[in-house]
Amino acid sequence: MVRKSKKRSQAVQYGIIYAFLILGAFIFLIPLAWMIVTSLKIPAQIYTFPPQWIPKPVAWENYPKSLNFFPFFKYLLNTIYLCILVITGTVISCSLVAYGLTQIRWRGREIVFILVISMIILPYQVTLIPLYILYKKVGWIGTYKPLWVLHFFATGSFFTFLLRQFFLNIPKELSDAAKIDGCSELGIYLKIVLPLSKPALFTVALFVFLRTWNDFLAPLVYLTDMQMYTIGLGLSFFQGIHDTAFNLLMAAASMVTIPILILFFFTQRTFVEGITLTGLKG
Repeated sequence: MVRKSKKRSQAVQYGIIYAFLILGAFIFLIPLAWMIVTSLKIPAQIYTFPPQWIPKPVAWENYPKSLNFFPFFKYLLNTIYLCILVITGTVISCSLVAYGLTQIRWRGREIVFILVISMIILPYQVTLIPLYILYKKVGWIGTYKPLWVLHFFATGSFFTFLLRQFFLNIPKELSDAAKIDGCSELGIYLKIVLPLSKPALFTVALFVFLRTWNDFLAPLVYLTDMQMYTIGLGLSFFQGIHDTAFNLLMAAASMVTIPILILFFFTQRTFVEGITLTGLKG
């Protein structure tokens, strides 16, 4: 009887938790659903009250119209190009720094780690003006260099911390055995640490991809040629001075957002695994 009562209480607790999670998921999905619904409306239906959740008629032509409103595919290629550079630089540089903070013993290692972590609290807006002045002096304004070069120097403190926490879970005996066999630090990093850290590396890559894909401020500040704009910056074309084509804007935003949702849907297992394992030690 006691076991049955415990099982019933646990079932009730799990039921309440799942109910709250479903409710929260439903609330968070409302803006996404409204964006997709608005993208299928004609202009006259956007401002009707009460709001129409089922557009009549369904304006599928909004999607091809939004593609013609601005060079969508050109900006898409620009964004993908930047994503590849930023992901490559962040994964390589942050993993190297994290390796040095975990697998190599040297004096002052913990102090350096504290300094790296302290950079997380520094807002991007604080460094924006000094970096802009620096980039202007070296002639990088109007190019893609301000958007990706620094990522090859481990400027992502959060990603360094994330990889460090994962590297702490790798048994030290593996690297010690490799050193006995004559393997260098670079060989240990490439042949042992990186292959064992695929979930964490993939998580970092996914985080960086999402941040670069959605970035609006940095391209707005550093890019001057409209042909070099990213997809996030290109959405600003839909906002007019006196009027905004919200149905076309929502159609373009849907085409920008849905690939991200599909990517996360197919990679959520690896993503959750990478986040979970980084908190087991340290």
